[in-house]
Amino acid sequence: MLHKIAVLIGRHTAPFELGVVCEVFGVDRSDDGLPVFDFAVCSQHAEPLPWTGGLSLSTRHRLEHAADADLIAIPGGYLPNEQPTAEPILETLRAAVDRGAYVLSVCTGAFVLAEAGILAGRAATTHWHHLERFRARYPDIEIEPDKLYVQDGPVITSAGTAAGIDACLHLVRTELGASVANGIARRMVVPPHRDGGQAQFVDTPVPHAPTEDDTIAALLEWVPAHLNLRLSVEDLATRAHMSERTFARRFTKATGTTPARWIAGQRVLLAQRLLEDGELDVERIATRCGFPSAELLRHHFTQIVGTTPSRYRRQFRRAG
Repeated sequence: MLHKIAVLIGRHTAPFELGVVCEVFGVDRSDDGLPVFDFAVCSQHAEPLPWTGGLSLSTRHRLEHAADADLIAIPGGYLPNEQPTAEPILETLRAAVDRGAYVLSVCTGAFVLAEAGILAGRAATTHWHHLERFRARYPDIEIEPDKLYVQDGPVITSAGTAAGIDACLHLVRTELGASVANGIARRMVVPPHRDGGQAQFVDTPVPHAPTEDDTIAALLEWVPAHLNLRLSVEDLATRAHMSERTFARRFTKATGTTPARWIAGQRVLLAQRLLEDGELDVERIATRCGFPSAELLRHHFTQIVGTTPSRYRRQFRRAG
Protein backbone atom coordinates (compact mmCIF):
# COMPACT_ATOMS: atom_id res chain seq x y z
CA MET A 1 0.00 0.00 0.00
CA LEU A 2 0.94 3.63 -0.37
CA HIS A 3 0.53 5.48 2.91
CA LYS A 4 3.75 6.96 4.30
CA ILE A 5 5.51 9.39 1.95
CA ALA A 6 8.77 11.17 2.66
CA VAL A 7 10.34 13.87 0.52
CA LEU A 8 14.09 14.37 0.86
CA ILE A 9 15.38 17.88 0.18
CA GLY A 10 18.80 19.45 -0.05
CA ARG A 11 20.39 22.83 -0.70
CA HIS A 12 19.31 23.07 -4.34
CA THR A 13 15.75 21.79 -4.19
CA ALA A 14 13.48 23.84 -6.46
CA PRO A 15 10.25 25.12 -4.85
CA PHE A 16 7.98 24.16 -7.73
CA GLU A 17 9.29 20.59 -7.93
CA LEU A 18 8.88 20.22 -4.16
CA GLY A 19 5.40 21.70 -4.47
CA VAL A 20 4.39 19.02 -6.98
CA VAL A 21 4.91 16.22 -4.47
CA CYS A 22 3.42 18.25 -1.62
CA GLU A 23 0.28 18.98 -3.64
CA VAL A 24 -0.34 15.37 -4.66
CA PHE A 25 0.44 13.69 -1.34
CA GLY A 26 0.46 16.39 1.33
CA VAL A 27 -3.07 17.84 1.08
CA ASP A 28 -5.91 16.51 3.24
CA ARG A 29 -8.75 15.69 0.83
CA SER A 30 -10.70 13.47 3.20
CA ASP A 31 -13.77 15.69 2.68
CA ASP A 32 -13.91 14.14 -0.80
CA GLY A 33 -13.52 10.63 0.57
CA LEU A 34 -9.88 10.45 -0.52
CA PRO A 35 -7.11 8.90 1.59
CA VAL A 36 -4.93 11.04 3.83
CA PHE A 37 -1.23 10.25 3.47
CA ASP A 38 1.32 10.29 6.26
CA PHE A 39 3.39 12.96 4.55
CA ALA A 40 6.61 14.65 5.63
CA VAL A 41 9.42 16.72 4.13
CA CYS A 42 12.79 15.62 5.51
CA SER A 43 16.29 17.08 5.47
CA GLN A 44 19.61 15.91 6.81
CA HIS A 45 20.12 18.73 9.29
CA ALA A 46 17.94 21.01 11.38
CA GLU A 47 19.53 24.21 10.02
CA PRO A 48 17.39 26.10 7.47
CA LEU A 49 18.29 25.48 3.84
CA PRO A 50 18.79 28.50 1.56
CA TRP A 51 16.14 28.80 -1.12
CA THR A 52 15.50 31.00 -4.10
CA GLY A 53 14.55 34.67 -3.76
CA GLY A 54 16.00 35.03 -0.29
CA LEU A 55 13.76 32.37 1.21
CA SER A 56 14.94 29.63 3.54
CA LEU A 57 13.36 26.28 4.33
CA SER A 58 13.50 24.33 7.55
CA THR A 59 11.94 20.95 8.27
CA ARG A 60 10.83 19.19 11.43
CA HIS A 61 11.88 15.76 10.18
CA ARG A 62 15.32 14.27 9.62
CA LEU A 63 16.29 11.46 7.26
CA GLU A 64 15.49 8.81 9.88
CA HIS A 65 11.81 9.58 9.37
CA ALA A 66 12.06 8.08 5.88
CA ALA A 67 13.40 4.73 7.08
CA ASP A 68 10.00 3.02 6.78
CA ALA A 69 8.36 5.21 4.12
CA ASP A 70 6.39 3.52 1.35
CA LEU A 71 7.61 6.21 -1.06
CA ILE A 72 10.63 8.48 -1.00
CA ALA A 73 10.51 11.39 -3.45
CA ILE A 74 13.42 13.50 -4.67
CA PRO A 75 12.41 16.86 -6.19
CA GLY A 76 14.64 18.44 -8.81
CA GLY A 77 16.92 21.40 -8.32
CA TYR A 78 18.31 24.23 -10.36
CA LEU A 79 21.80 22.76 -10.83
CA PRO A 80 21.61 18.97 -11.20
CA ASN A 81 24.20 17.43 -8.98
CA GLU A 82 26.85 20.14 -9.36
CA GLN A 83 27.97 19.25 -5.84
CA PRO A 84 27.99 15.69 -4.50
CA THR A 85 24.84 14.72 -2.66
CA ALA A 86 25.34 13.99 1.02
CA GLU A 87 26.04 10.30 1.55
CA PRO A 88 23.30 9.87 4.21
CA ILE A 89 20.71 10.92 1.59
CA LEU A 90 22.13 8.47 -0.94
CA GLU A 91 22.15 5.70 1.62
CA THR A 92 18.52 6.41 2.55
CA LEU A 93 17.58 5.97 -1.11
CA ARG A 94 19.54 2.72 -1.47
CA ALA A 95 17.98 1.30 1.66
CA ALA A 96 14.49 2.18 0.40
CA VAL A 97 14.99 0.28 -2.85
CA ASP A 98 16.56 -2.66 -1.00
CA ARG A 99 13.45 -3.03 1.20
CA GLY A 100 11.07 -2.72 -1.75
CA ALA A 101 9.82 0.84 -1.22
CA TYR A 102 9.13 3.17 -4.12
CA VAL A 103 11.57 5.93 -5.04
CA LEU A 104 10.41 8.75 -7.33
CA SER A 105 12.29 11.67 -8.81
CA VAL A 106 10.89 14.88 -10.26
CA CYS A 107 12.82 16.54 -13.09
CA THR A 108 16.57 16.64 -12.33
CA GLY A 109 16.08 14.60 -9.18
CA ALA A 110 17.06 11.69 -11.46
CA PHE A 111 20.66 12.85 -11.09
CA VAL A 112 20.48 12.10 -7.37
CA LEU A 113 19.04 8.63 -8.00
CA ALA A 114 21.84 7.97 -10.49
CA GLU A 115 24.40 9.17 -7.98
CA ALA A 116 22.96 6.75 -5.43
CA GLY A 117 23.48 3.91 -7.92
CA ILE A 118 19.84 2.83 -7.94
CA LEU A 119 19.37 3.55 -11.65
CA ALA A 120 22.08 1.09 -12.66
CA GLY A 121 20.52 -1.42 -15.03
CA ARG A 122 17.23 0.49 -15.11
CA ALA A 123 15.51 2.70 -17.66
CA ALA A 124 14.99 6.32 -16.63
CA THR A 125 14.22 9.81 -17.87
CA THR A 126 14.83 13.40 -16.84
CA HIS A 127 14.19 16.90 -18.16
CA TRP A 128 15.06 17.17 -21.86
CA HIS A 129 17.29 20.20 -21.23
CA HIS A 130 19.68 18.09 -19.12
CA LEU A 131 19.68 14.86 -21.14
CA GLU A 132 23.11 15.29 -22.66
CA ARG A 133 24.62 16.18 -19.29
CA PHE A 134 22.99 13.09 -17.81
CA ARG A 135 24.26 10.85 -20.60
CA ALA A 136 27.79 12.22 -20.27
CA ARG A 137 27.84 11.69 -16.54
CA TYR A 138 26.06 8.32 -16.47
CA PRO A 139 26.69 6.60 -19.84
CA ASP A 140 25.68 3.18 -18.53
CA ILE A 141 22.14 4.22 -17.59
CA GLU A 142 19.44 3.70 -20.23
CA ILE A 143 17.88 7.14 -20.58
CA GLU A 144 14.59 7.46 -22.47
CA PRO A 145 14.49 11.04 -23.76
CA ASP A 146 10.93 11.14 -25.11
CA LYS A 147 9.10 9.89 -22.01
CA LEU A 148 7.13 11.93 -19.51
CA TYR A 149 7.93 9.39 -16.84
CA VAL A 150 9.44 5.92 -16.64
CA GLN A 151 8.80 3.22 -14.06
CA ASP A 152 11.34 0.43 -13.77
CA GLY A 153 10.55 -1.76 -10.78
CA PRO A 154 10.16 0.41 -7.67
CA VAL A 155 11.99 3.37 -9.24
CA ILE A 156 10.06 6.09 -11.08
CA THR A 157 11.72 9.02 -12.84
CA SER A 158 9.92 11.93 -14.47
CA ALA A 159 10.74 14.76 -16.84
CA GLY A 160 9.76 18.37 -16.19
CA THR A 161 7.53 19.70 -13.43
CA ALA A 162 4.18 18.80 -15.02
CA ALA A 163 5.50 15.31 -15.73
CA GLY A 164 6.22 15.00 -12.01
CA ILE A 165 2.48 15.39 -11.40
CA ASP A 166 1.84 12.67 -13.99
CA ALA A 167 4.34 10.34 -12.33
CA CYS A 168 2.85 10.87 -8.87
CA LEU A 169 -0.69 10.26 -10.13
CA HIS A 170 0.53 7.18 -12.02
CA LEU A 171 1.82 5.75 -8.75
CA VAL A 172 -1.42 6.62 -6.93
CA ARG A 173 -3.38 4.91 -9.70
CA THR A 174 -1.15 1.84 -9.54
CA GLU A 175 -1.39 1.43 -5.77
CA LEU A 176 -4.79 2.91 -4.89
CA GLY A 177 -6.82 2.75 -8.09
CA ALA A 178 -8.15 5.06 -10.76
CA SER A 179 -10.89 6.57 -8.57
CA VAL A 180 -8.39 7.90 -6.04
CA ALA A 181 -6.05 9.22 -8.73
CA ASN A 182 -8.97 10.85 -10.55
CA GLY A 183 -10.21 12.43 -7.32
CA ILE A 184 -6.83 13.97 -6.56
CA ALA A 185 -6.47 15.16 -10.16
CA ARG A 186 -9.93 16.71 -10.08
CA ARG A 187 -9.04 18.73 -6.98
CA MET A 188 -5.77 19.80 -8.60
CA VAL A 189 -7.57 20.62 -11.88
CA VAL A 190 -5.13 18.54 -13.93
CA PRO A 191 -5.66 15.59 -16.29
CA PRO A 192 -6.11 12.34 -14.34
CA HIS A 193 -3.88 10.39 -16.70
CA ARG A 194 -1.17 11.10 -19.22
CA ASP A 195 0.64 8.08 -20.56
CA GLY A 196 4.32 8.03 -19.62
CA GLY A 197 5.16 7.36 -23.25
CA GLN A 198 3.96 10.75 -24.41
CA ALA A 199 6.57 13.12 -25.76
CA GLN A 200 8.16 15.60 -23.35
CA PHE A 201 8.26 18.54 -25.70
CA VAL A 202 4.81 19.36 -27.10
CA ASP A 203 3.04 22.62 -27.81
CA THR A 204 0.35 21.82 -25.23
CA PRO A 205 1.90 19.92 -22.28
CA VAL A 206 -1.48 19.27 -20.57
CA PRO A 207 -3.83 17.71 -23.13
CA HIS A 208 -7.12 18.43 -21.36
CA ALA A 209 -6.34 22.10 -20.87
CA PRO A 210 -7.47 24.59 -23.52
CA THR A 211 -5.14 24.47 -26.51
CA GLU A 212 -4.40 26.94 -29.24
CA ASP A 213 -6.09 24.46 -31.56
CA ASP A 214 -9.76 24.89 -30.68
CA THR A 215 -10.87 22.00 -32.87
CA ILE A 216 -8.57 19.52 -31.13
CA ALA A 217 -9.51 20.96 -27.73
CA ALA A 218 -13.18 20.36 -28.49
CA LEU A 219 -12.45 16.76 -29.47
CA LEU A 220 -10.51 16.17 -26.26
CA GLU A 221 -13.63 17.19 -24.38
CA TRP A 222 -16.03 15.23 -26.60
CA VAL A 223 -14.25 11.87 -26.90
CA PRO A 224 -14.41 10.71 -23.23
CA ALA A 225 -18.22 10.92 -23.31
CA HIS A 226 -18.43 8.90 -26.52
CA LEU A 227 -15.95 6.08 -26.01
CA ASN A 228 -18.56 3.46 -26.93
CA LEU A 229 -18.43 4.71 -30.51
CA ARG A 230 -16.00 3.50 -33.18
CA LEU A 231 -13.73 6.59 -33.03
CA SER A 232 -11.31 5.69 -35.77
CA VAL A 233 -8.88 8.32 -37.02
CA GLU A 234 -11.04 8.59 -40.12
CA ASP A 235 -14.16 9.22 -37.98
CA LEU A 236 -12.44 11.85 -35.86
CA ALA A 237 -10.91 13.56 -38.87
CA THR A 238 -14.36 13.75 -40.46
CA ARG A 239 -15.81 15.24 -37.27
CA ALA A 240 -12.97 17.79 -37.23
CA HIS A 241 -13.49 18.57 -40.94
CA MET A 242 -9.90 17.69 -41.77
CA SER A 243 -8.04 15.17 -43.85
CA GLU A 244 -6.74 12.20 -41.87
CA ARG A 245 -3.14 13.31 -42.37
CA THR A 246 -3.82 16.87 -41.20
CA PHE A 247 -5.86 15.66 -38.24
CA ALA A 248 -3.19 13.18 -37.10
CA ARG A 249 -0.50 15.86 -37.37
CA ARG A 250 -2.47 18.48 -35.43
CA PHE A 251 -3.60 16.01 -32.77
CA THR A 252 -0.05 14.82 -32.13
CA LYS A 253 1.21 18.40 -32.05
CA ALA A 254 -1.40 19.31 -29.44
CA THR A 255 -1.16 16.23 -27.21
CA GLY A 256 2.23 14.66 -27.79
CA THR A 257 0.75 11.29 -28.72
CA THR A 258 -1.21 9.68 -31.54
CA PRO A 259 -5.02 9.68 -31.67
CA ALA A 260 -5.17 5.88 -31.43
CA ARG A 261 -2.89 5.75 -28.40
CA TRP A 262 -4.72 8.56 -26.61
CA ILE A 263 -8.12 7.00 -27.21
CA ALA A 264 -6.90 3.59 -26.04
CA GLY A 265 -5.70 5.25 -22.84
CA GLN A 266 -9.07 6.95 -22.32
CA ARG A 267 -10.87 3.64 -22.86
CA VAL A 268 -8.65 1.90 -20.33
CA LEU A 269 -9.32 4.69 -17.81
CA LEU A 270 -13.06 4.13 -18.22
CA ALA A 271 -12.53 0.37 -17.86
CA GLN A 272 -10.67 0.97 -14.59
CA ARG A 273 -13.59 2.97 -13.20
CA LEU A 274 -16.10 0.31 -14.26
CA LEU A 275 -14.00 -2.47 -12.76
CA GLU A 276 -13.73 -0.57 -9.47
CA ASP A 277 -17.31 0.60 -9.17
CA GLY A 278 -19.56 -1.99 -10.80
CA GLU A 279 -20.41 -5.61 -11.39
CA LEU A 280 -20.27 -5.68 -15.19
CA ASP A 281 -18.34 -8.59 -16.66
CA VAL A 282 -15.32 -7.92 -18.84
CA GLU A 283 -17.24 -8.51 -22.07
CA ARG A 284 -19.83 -5.83 -21.23
CA ILE A 285 -17.13 -3.46 -20.00
CA ALA A 286 -15.31 -3.90 -23.32
CA THR A 287 -18.49 -2.91 -25.15
CA ARG A 288 -19.09 0.13 -22.90
CA CYS A 289 -15.50 1.28 -23.45
CA GLY A 290 -15.57 0.83 -27.22
CA PHE A 291 -13.30 -2.19 -27.53
CA PRO A 292 -14.46 -4.64 -30.23
CA SER A 293 -13.78 -7.59 -27.93
CA ALA A 294 -12.89 -8.49 -24.37
CA GLU A 295 -9.60 -9.84 -25.65
CA LEU A 296 -8.65 -6.47 -27.10
CA LEU A 297 -9.59 -4.81 -23.81
CA ARG A 298 -7.36 -7.25 -21.94
CA HIS A 299 -4.49 -6.53 -24.35
CA HIS A 300 -4.61 -2.75 -23.98
CA PHE A 301 -5.41 -2.89 -20.26
CA THR A 302 -2.41 -5.10 -19.51
CA GLN A 303 -0.16 -3.00 -21.72
CA ILE A 304 -1.13 0.29 -20.04
CA VAL A 305 -1.91 -0.71 -16.43
CA GLY A 306 0.50 -3.61 -16.09
CA THR A 307 -2.01 -6.17 -14.88
CA THR A 308 -5.11 -7.94 -16.17
CA PRO A 309 -8.64 -6.56 -15.72
CA SER A 310 -9.61 -9.45 -13.42
CA ARG A 311 -6.61 -8.95 -11.16
CA TYR A 312 -7.22 -5.21 -11.13
CA ARG A 313 -10.83 -5.75 -10.08
CA ARG A 314 -9.86 -8.10 -7.25
CA GLN A 315 -7.41 -5.53 -5.92
CA PHE A 316 -9.38 -2.32 -6.36
CA ARG A 317 -13.10 -3.07 -6.43
CA ARG A 318 -14.88 -0.97 -3.85
CA ALA A 319 -16.51 -2.76 -0.99
CA GLY A 320 -20.29 -2.37 -0.71
